[in-house]
Amino acid sequence: MGKIYVLRLGHRIARDKRITTHVCLVARAFGADGCLIAGDFDPHVCRTIDDVCKRWGGSFECRYIDNWRRFIRNWKSRKGSVIIHLTMYGINLPDIIEKIRSLYLEGRDMLIIVGAEKVPWEIYEQSDFNVAIGNQPHSEVAALAVFLDWLFQGSELNREFPNAELKIVPQERGKRVIKIGESAKKMGR
Repeated sequence: MGKIYVLRLGHRIARDKRITTHVCLVARAFGADGCLIAGDFDPHVCRTIDDVCKRWGGSFECRYIDNWRRFIRNWKSRKGSVIIHLTMYGINLPDIIEKIRSLYLEGRDMLIIVGAEKVPWEIYEQSDFNVAIGNQPHSEVAALAVFLDWLFQGSELNREFPNAELKIVPQERGKRVIKIGESAKKMGR
């Protein structure tokens, strides 16, 4: 299987701090290997994600890239790599997911692009797949979650994160978090 990275394009500190953090959190929780952020430099986002990885486990890369055009050009030059742009204008997800999944299972590395501001037309042209997660305005966070869930067919929901300090114990009511290596700790309602 290949590696999966998410490129958050056009991050704006004043508008997107929480949304970009949520894009990274969803990428991590739903099976991506990393999130790359292009736009305004805001070290808070990657520090937050690094802290989540330290406490909740797993290896996940979060970093800024200073030139997304060069990054995409370099990605495209790598043999077998794939670029997927999540949009509301592309081919509907159910019509293309099997082809994308087969490429992933062949070992192709994938770059999934989600925008913050208006996405430049060249992204549509450079992408191997423009994938529509519904044909209505929607959130890039939701689009990423839906795409990764369809790609992994729900298996990402049972993923174990190595080296975790904390782990949630699913239960019908309340919150239960176990500190790994310590006794269980109940947390408020």
